[in-house]
Amino acid sequence: MDLGKQADRVVPPSGHTAWLTTFTAGAMTFLCIFALALSLASGRLASRWSDALARTATIRLAAPPDQMQVQTDAILSLLSTTPGVESARALTDEEARHLLEPWFGPDLPVEALPIPRLIEVVEADPGYDGEGLRQRLAAEAPGAVLDDHTRWRRPLAEAAGRLRLLGGLSILLIGATMAAMITLAANASLAANAQVIRVLRLVGARDSYIARAFVRRFTLRALTGAAIGALAGLIGVALLPDADAAGGFLTGLGFTGAGWLLPFLLPPLAAVVAFAATRRAAFQKLRELP
Repeated sequence: MDLGKQADRVVPPSGHTAWLTTFTAGAMTFLCIFALALSLASGRLASRWSDALARTATIRLAAPPDQMQVQTDAILSLLSTTPGVESARALTDEEARHLLEPWFGPDLPVEALPIPRLIEVVEADPGYDGEGLRQRLAAEAPGAVLDDHTRWRRPLAEAAGRLRLLGGLSILLIGATMAAMITLAANASLAANAQVIRVLRLVGARDSYIARAFVRRFTLRALTGAAIGALAGLIGVALLPDADAAGGFLTGLGFTGAGWLLPFLLPPLAAVVAFAATRRAAFQKLRELP
């Protein structure tokens, strides 16, 4: 008979340490999957928004009503001859209403309000000289302000990096918590079997043989619990809302492409954590036992 299976008989097959280990591994793996999904989806959203703003700019024109169209035409003519500008167009009243709809509702009378005219500018490759364009705009249309979205892109890029970092830290904390709980369960099991361990030592069993029993049993329990937690997590992620075309923050929380392989790596990783935690706890406890 295999020595590992023989050693398994040292550890009771049931009890509070069994369900505690299995439950801890399952719950931590379940939480880890959602931490991964939230981190990856939030990072994708921030990156997508940042990329969408990377090659666009907006010119905001505030002018008297009788000068609005004249200055708009002057700006469009200026942009058509500006190197590095791929295209430019003035937003219609309907588009302006659509932009303001989330704040003021669908019935906003845009045409009756002194709302600045917005001109969308798409940058070519290579791009335009922002400072030079601002000076030309100041000469042609004093009420025009160029916004190259820098103040929006930088926070979004930083948010993407910080969200990924937060996801990584969350996974490390989850792994540490699982290791601590499994260590407590292993210590409890070792303490409960102290008399059995003494008898095994009397008949010549080495500490490595005794420790193997606990390491093997707790590793298998953690692997089983993590597999159940991973399956439950994948089902939960699959039931989340699909990605919204508007880029809603709470939609599209999940995995894409090769990202779906990440949850399948968690059960073996949980088993490795359980192996290391149980082995350390077992040898430490065995040194303490007389």
